[in-house]
Amino acid sequence: MKILLLLGSPRRKGNTALLTEAVIEGIHQENSHHETELIHLPRLDIHPCIGCGTCEKEGNCIFADDMQALYEKIDRARRIVIASPIYFYSVTAQAKLFIDRCQALWSRKYILRQRHPDHARRRGYLVSVAATRGERLFEGAILTSRYALDAMDCSYAGELTVPGADSKGVVGKRPEILARARQFGRTVASP
Repeated sequence: MKILLLLGSPRRKGNTALLTEAVIEGIHQENSHHETELIHLPRLDIHPCIGCGTCEKEGNCIFADDMQALYEKIDRARRIVIASPIYFYSVTAQAKLFIDRCQALWSRKYILRQRHPDHARRRGYLVSVAATRGERLFEGAILTSRYALDAMDCSYAGELTVPGADSKGVVGKRPEILARARQFGRTVASP
Protein backbone atom coordinates (compact mmCIF):
# COMPACT_ATOMS: atom_id res chain seq x y z
CA MET A 1 0.00 0.00 0.00
CA LYS A 2 1.19 3.50 -0.88
CA ILE A 3 0.99 6.05 1.96
CA LEU A 4 1.62 9.72 1.19
CA LEU A 5 2.52 12.10 4.01
CA LEU A 6 2.40 15.83 3.28
CA LEU A 7 4.36 17.89 5.81
CA GLY A 8 3.35 21.55 5.92
CA SER A 9 5.78 22.73 8.58
CA PRO A 10 8.35 25.30 7.48
CA ARG A 11 10.53 24.36 10.47
CA ARG A 12 13.05 21.59 9.87
CA LYS A 13 13.20 19.00 12.65
CA GLY A 14 10.38 20.75 14.48
CA ASN A 15 7.67 19.08 16.50
CA THR A 16 5.43 18.28 13.54
CA ALA A 17 8.35 16.70 11.67
CA LEU A 18 9.31 14.61 14.71
CA LEU A 19 5.73 13.49 15.18
CA THR A 20 5.41 12.59 11.49
CA GLU A 21 8.63 10.55 11.64
CA ALA A 22 7.16 8.58 14.55
CA VAL A 23 3.96 8.01 12.55
CA ILE A 24 6.08 6.62 9.71
CA GLU A 25 7.83 4.29 12.20
CA GLY A 26 4.41 3.02 13.28
CA ILE A 27 3.35 2.47 9.68
CA HIS A 28 6.41 0.30 9.07
CA GLN A 29 5.90 -1.54 12.37
CA GLU A 30 2.39 -2.45 11.22
CA ASN A 31 3.52 -3.56 7.77
CA SER A 32 7.10 -3.23 6.55
CA HIS A 33 5.96 -3.64 2.94
CA HIS A 34 3.95 -0.42 2.91
CA GLU A 35 5.55 2.27 0.80
CA THR A 36 5.69 5.66 2.52
CA GLU A 37 6.62 8.94 0.89
CA LEU A 38 7.14 12.11 2.90
CA ILE A 39 6.76 15.37 0.97
CA HIS A 40 8.03 18.62 2.54
CA LEU A 41 5.54 21.15 1.15
CA PRO A 42 7.61 24.27 2.02
CA ARG A 43 10.39 23.03 -0.28
CA LEU A 44 8.10 22.94 -3.31
CA ASP A 45 7.17 25.57 -5.86
CA ILE A 46 3.37 25.73 -5.64
CA HIS A 47 1.57 28.68 -7.18
CA PRO A 48 -1.55 29.95 -5.38
CA CYS A 49 -4.93 29.10 -6.84
CA ILE A 50 -6.34 32.11 -8.70
CA GLY A 51 -9.89 30.81 -9.07
CA CYS A 52 -9.78 30.93 -12.86
CA GLY A 53 -12.19 28.02 -13.28
CA THR A 54 -10.12 26.11 -15.83
CA CYS A 55 -10.15 23.01 -13.66
CA GLU A 56 -13.95 23.06 -13.71
CA LYS A 57 -13.85 22.44 -17.46
CA GLU A 58 -10.85 20.13 -17.82
CA GLY A 59 -10.07 18.81 -14.35
CA ASN A 60 -6.53 20.16 -14.62
CA CYS A 61 -4.85 23.23 -13.22
CA ILE A 62 -3.28 25.78 -15.56
CA PHE A 63 -0.07 26.10 -13.51
CA ALA A 64 2.87 23.87 -14.45
CA ASP A 65 4.56 23.77 -11.06
CA ASP A 66 5.39 21.14 -8.42
CA MET A 67 1.71 20.55 -7.75
CA GLN A 68 1.44 18.59 -11.01
CA ALA A 69 3.62 15.83 -9.57
CA LEU A 70 1.63 15.92 -6.33
CA TYR A 71 -1.63 15.28 -8.20
CA GLU A 72 -0.09 12.05 -9.51
CA LYS A 73 1.19 11.05 -6.06
CA ILE A 74 -2.23 11.71 -4.52
CA ASP A 75 -3.84 9.59 -7.21
CA ARG A 76 -1.52 6.63 -6.45
CA ALA A 77 -1.88 6.79 -2.66
CA ARG A 78 -4.29 4.64 -0.66
CA ARG A 79 -3.65 6.64 2.54
CA ILE A 80 -2.92 10.37 2.78
CA VAL A 81 -1.69 12.18 5.88
CA ILE A 82 -1.65 15.96 6.11
CA ALA A 83 0.78 17.09 8.84
CA SER A 84 0.87 20.70 9.98
CA PRO A 85 1.52 22.74 13.08
CA ILE A 86 -1.20 25.15 14.11
CA TYR A 87 -0.77 28.74 12.99
CA PHE A 88 -3.61 31.00 14.15
CA TYR A 89 -5.96 28.04 14.67
CA SER A 90 -5.41 26.49 11.26
CA VAL A 91 -2.79 24.82 9.09
CA THR A 92 0.32 26.66 7.90
CA ALA A 93 0.31 28.84 4.80
CA GLN A 94 2.38 26.19 2.99
CA ALA A 95 -0.16 23.47 3.79
CA LYS A 96 -3.07 25.74 2.87
CA LEU A 97 -1.45 26.66 -0.45
CA PHE A 98 -1.31 22.93 -1.28
CA ILE A 99 -4.88 22.41 -0.09
CA ASP A 100 -6.20 25.32 -2.16
CA ARG A 101 -4.66 23.78 -5.27
CA CYS A 102 -6.67 20.62 -4.61
CA GLN A 103 -9.52 22.59 -6.17
CA ALA A 104 -8.65 20.77 -9.40
CA LEU A 105 -9.32 17.46 -7.63
CA TRP A 106 -12.58 18.82 -6.20
CA SER A 107 -13.62 19.84 -9.72
CA ARG A 108 -12.85 16.37 -11.06
CA LYS A 109 -14.94 14.76 -8.33
CA TYR A 110 -17.91 17.10 -8.04
CA ILE A 111 -18.22 18.88 -11.39
CA LEU A 112 -16.80 16.37 -13.86
CA ARG A 113 -18.01 13.36 -11.81
CA GLN A 114 -14.65 11.59 -12.04
CA ARG A 115 -14.28 9.45 -8.91
CA HIS A 116 -11.05 7.73 -7.96
CA PRO A 117 -11.44 4.04 -8.91
CA ASP A 118 -10.39 3.00 -5.38
CA HIS A 119 -12.27 5.75 -3.49
CA ALA A 120 -14.07 3.32 -1.17
CA ARG A 121 -10.76 2.12 0.30
CA ARG A 122 -8.90 5.45 0.48
CA ARG A 123 -8.52 7.15 3.86
CA GLY A 124 -7.02 10.41 5.00
CA TYR A 125 -5.71 11.73 8.31
CA LEU A 126 -4.40 14.84 10.03
CA VAL A 127 -1.33 15.11 12.26
CA SER A 128 -1.08 18.42 14.07
CA VAL A 129 0.93 20.05 16.85
CA ALA A 130 0.31 23.34 18.65
CA ALA A 131 2.21 25.41 21.17
CA THR A 132 -0.85 26.45 23.17
CA ARG A 133 -3.78 24.59 24.68
CA GLY A 134 -6.83 26.52 23.46
CA GLU A 135 -10.18 24.82 23.81
CA ARG A 136 -10.94 24.84 20.07
CA LEU A 137 -7.32 24.83 18.94
CA PHE A 138 -7.50 22.11 16.29
CA GLU A 139 -11.02 22.66 14.93
CA GLY A 140 -9.96 24.84 11.98
CA ALA A 141 -7.20 22.45 10.90
CA ILE A 142 -9.49 19.43 11.21
CA LEU A 143 -12.24 21.05 9.16
CA THR A 144 -9.80 22.26 6.48
CA SER A 145 -8.13 18.84 6.27
CA ARG A 146 -11.43 16.99 6.22
CA TYR A 147 -12.61 18.91 3.16
CA ALA A 148 -9.22 18.77 1.45
CA LEU A 149 -9.14 14.99 1.84
CA ASP A 150 -12.69 14.78 0.55
CA ALA A 151 -11.54 16.62 -2.59
CA MET A 152 -8.77 13.99 -2.88
CA ASP A 153 -11.53 11.34 -2.76
CA CYS A 154 -10.45 10.03 0.65
CA SER A 155 -12.73 9.49 3.60
CA TYR A 156 -11.54 11.33 6.70
CA ALA A 157 -10.49 8.73 9.25
CA GLY A 158 -9.14 10.75 12.16
CA GLU A 159 -6.43 12.88 13.61
CA LEU A 160 -3.49 12.90 15.98
CA THR A 161 -3.30 16.22 17.79
CA VAL A 162 -0.75 17.35 20.35
CA PRO A 163 -1.33 20.62 22.23
CA GLY A 164 1.19 22.31 24.52
CA ALA A 165 4.33 21.63 22.46
CA ASP A 166 5.68 25.12 23.05
CA SER A 167 9.35 24.75 22.15
CA LYS A 168 11.19 23.26 19.19
CA GLY A 169 11.91 19.56 19.61
CA VAL A 170 9.91 19.10 22.82
CA VAL A 171 7.87 16.29 21.21
CA GLY A 172 11.06 14.27 20.78
CA LYS A 173 11.63 14.40 24.55
CA ARG A 174 8.20 13.03 25.42
CA PRO A 175 8.14 9.25 24.87
CA GLU A 176 4.42 9.00 25.57
CA ILE A 177 3.66 11.32 22.65
CA LEU A 178 6.00 9.44 20.32
CA ALA A 179 4.33 6.18 21.39
CA ARG A 180 0.92 7.68 20.53
CA ALA A 181 2.29 8.74 17.15
CA ARG A 182 3.63 5.24 16.41
CA GLN A 183 0.26 3.76 17.39
CA PHE A 184 -1.45 6.28 15.11
CA GLY A 185 0.88 5.15 12.32
CA ARG A 186 -0.19 1.55 12.87
CA THR A 187 -3.81 2.69 12.55
CA VAL A 188 -3.03 4.51 9.31
CA ALA A 189 -1.38 1.36 7.95
CA SER A 190 -4.17 -1.02 8.89
CA PRO A 191 -6.39 -2.43 6.13
